[in-house]
Amino acid sequence: MMMNLEHGTTGQTTPPAPDQAVPQAPQVTIPEDALVLVPVRNLVLFPGMILPATIGREASLAAAQYAVKNDRPVGLLLQRDPTIDAPQPEDLYSVGTVAQVLRYVTTPDGSHHIVCQGEARYRVVEFLSGYPFLVARVEQQRDAEGMGKELEAQLFQLRERAVEALELLPQTPQELLQAVQAFKSPAPLADLIAGFMDVAAPEKQAVLETFDVAARVDKVLEMLAHRIEVLKISREIDTRTKATMDERQREYVLREQLRQIQKELGEGEGAGQELAELREAVDKAGMPEETLAHAKKELKRLERMPEASAEYSMARTYLDWLVELPWSKTTESTIDIAEARRILDEDHFGLEKVKRRIIEFLAVRKLNPDGHGPILCFVGPPGVGKTSLGQSIARALGRKFERVALGGVHDEAEIRGHRRTYIGALPGVIIQGIKKAGTRDCVMMLDEIDKVGASVHHGDPSSALLEVLDPEQNKAFRDNYLGVPFDLSRVIFITTANMLDTIPGPLRDRMEIIHLPGYTAEEKLEIAKRYLVRRQVEANGLKPGQATITDAAITAIIRDYTREAGVRNLEREIGSVLRNAATRIAEGNVETVAIDSADLETILGPAKFEAEVALRTAVPGVATGLAWTPVGGDILFVEASRTAGSGKLIMTGQLGDVMKESAQAALTLVKSRSGSPGMPSDFDKWDVHVHVPAGAIPKDGPSAGVAMFMALTSLFSGRTVRSDTAMTGEISLRGLVLPVGGIKEKVLAALRAGIETVMLPARNRKDLVDVPQEARDRLRFVWLETVDDAMRHALSSVEGARPIPAESA
Repeated sequence: MMMNLEHGTTGQTTPPAPDQAVPQAPQVTIPEDALVLVPVRNLVLFPGMILPATIGREASLAAAQYAVKNDRPVGLLLQRDPTIDAPQPEDLYSVGTVAQVLRYVTTPDGSHHIVCQGEARYRVVEFLSGYPFLVARVEQQRDAEGMGKELEAQLFQLRERAVEALELLPQTPQELLQAVQAFKSPAPLADLIAGFMDVAAPEKQAVLETFDVAARVDKVLEMLAHRIEVLKISREIDTRTKATMDERQREYVLREQLRQIQKELGEGEGAGQELAELREAVDKAGMPEETLAHAKKELKRLERMPEASAEYSMARTYLDWLVELPWSKTTESTIDIAEARRILDEDHFGLEKVKRRIIEFLAVRKLNPDGHGPILCFVGPPGVGKTSLGQSIARALGRKFERVALGGVHDEAEIRGHRRTYIGALPGVIIQGIKKAGTRDCVMMLDEIDKVGASVHHGDPSSALLEVLDPEQNKAFRDNYLGVPFDLSRVIFITTANMLDTIPGPLRDRMEIIHLPGYTAEEKLEIAKRYLVRRQVEANGLKPGQATITDAAITAIIRDYTREAGVRNLEREIGSVLRNAATRIAEGNVETVAIDSADLETILGPAKFEAEVALRTAVPGVATGLAWTPVGGDILFVEASRTAGSGKLIMTGQLGDVMKESAQAALTLVKSRSGSPGMPSDFDKWDVHVHVPAGAIPKDGPSAGVAMFMALTSLFSGRTVRSDTAMTGEISLRGLVLPVGGIKEKVLAALRAGIETVMLPARNRKDLVDVPQEARDRLRFVWLETVDDAMRHALSSVEGARPIPAESA
């Protein structure tokens, strides 16, 4: 082996040609106490070692030729930077090795080689100039003779470590071990070990520059200890690798034998083909790196399982789920705002504010496709079009629509999935919806989110939905069944609810609430003409033109047979009418049927709803209030009666605590007006009974305060409350009318009930902007600052007052 002095690499050289002449050396004279220097790049020669080397620089060639010609030793000196081609004195270390050139060889390819034997260390004292190569006066350093106890101990330790290192090397000759054991002095052994150790040249140079033998041995022992640890780790890795290879080879042989046995028995061919197809499907599924590694691990487990075991079917089902999920499949579509507006107008009548917000949502999606938009939550009564709005958004986006029903879900595992610890485990409804949609950027509607339950034993599904609906967390949603993260950040989630009270605060905070309060009678008429009649004609097998319903008939159905915020019952009644028409056509009696309002009583029976406001309020002690319910607004009647007694207040109608307090406050406020014109002064002689009909329905809230005050005032004054007037508002003991919520729903309920005048708190005037223009045009609004405003506008004249007998009102 030759060491390349110029480039610091070793390589096999061609054998030197015999009897080659040494090239002509330069004619110079060097002092006897000076030394010819040969700079080397990555070679450190220690005393006692013999190393061949290749030289190529002109100065190095001249120095070697001079030394051979004049039988002079050379000084090998390491460069600090091996990349320098013409090193100067400052580029060299100051300590090197005096070496005797044993042989100078020139090979046929023109390269020059010298074989050197290290003799002693030296330190450069002074560089001499004026020569074609480097020359310096040096001071040779010889190791001290003799050996104390400490050096003897170091020698013993050095031998042991050297033998340990050699035994860790593969195929170590026994003669080398014996040679190490034969050393009687620590200095030459340390130099030998450092010279042959596979460490960087600067580390070897540090050992060369250590003149103190004890310190030098300590350095070599430290280097040996590190090298031994590296060799041990390397051997452990080799052992593990060999064991793994042996295990794989054994497994391969056993599998091949099993395959041959199954082939002879005519078994396993279908299973093998099935597993091959499954492996191919795993590779093509587009899974993330972590999920792919997990799937391949599960596939290997499956290959080792017998088909008859129950765990085999579980593992196979699990892999099928992993393969069939759309890990990387997306919908290629662009958002056209004009087309989206057309779709919304085509699918829905009215709802201008809601449609405007949806258009804004789609516009932001178009400009920032990768952004995290808000989670829209449509809140409103049944039948107002919440679900169909989600379908329209999916149409406008050109994406798949998937609906997930959350009503009645009370187990957290329904959201996060069941753990694969038993047969029949499945992922949660979110992952099931993603799989059914077949794309990871679908529009997913979480329907009835307000009806999610909770269980002590099954966890809280609402808490699991927090991660699903959080754009910062759902990009690594981990279903318990899958056990690997799935990115939900591309899914557009839309939720629906009938009421917000049952939705936990943190979950409600994740969503942007959009209210859909309900429709006016005119809006219902347009919806029926545009959508409901056509849909029911098709559903009942009728052809266009075979059956028609006049506007008067639809209006009568809305007024007399339905009373709802949405149009669900309206569609049912229209369906009943058209089924009657279909029956007549199917019997062959007629070819076409036209249905007018006069035909409804024969088909649908007597009217289900009638204007009972005038009838209810024909006597003192009754007032018409307005209430908000989860299915829209409604009217309620507050009835008051008095009997001889001791001033007690009796309340019935399944009233909540807040409503009972409103009744107590109303009675106290009425009593405070004792002795005023038209009001008695002997309240303590009467027991007062306040009743709110529809006793089977729980009622609560402060907004019935004005209605209760007016009912009690009407009772004691004998003046009736106007039958065309309804009211809402909370009252205080000072007679102030305080603002309440649900104004839009309450106003629409008043319109449906035939009310003409609505009395509202003055501080709710700002909410009138949400009321449809049609309702504002048809109703008269009275704004209340105090209860005196309500008495002035709602009570009949004093002349029309009727005294009420003591027994009842």
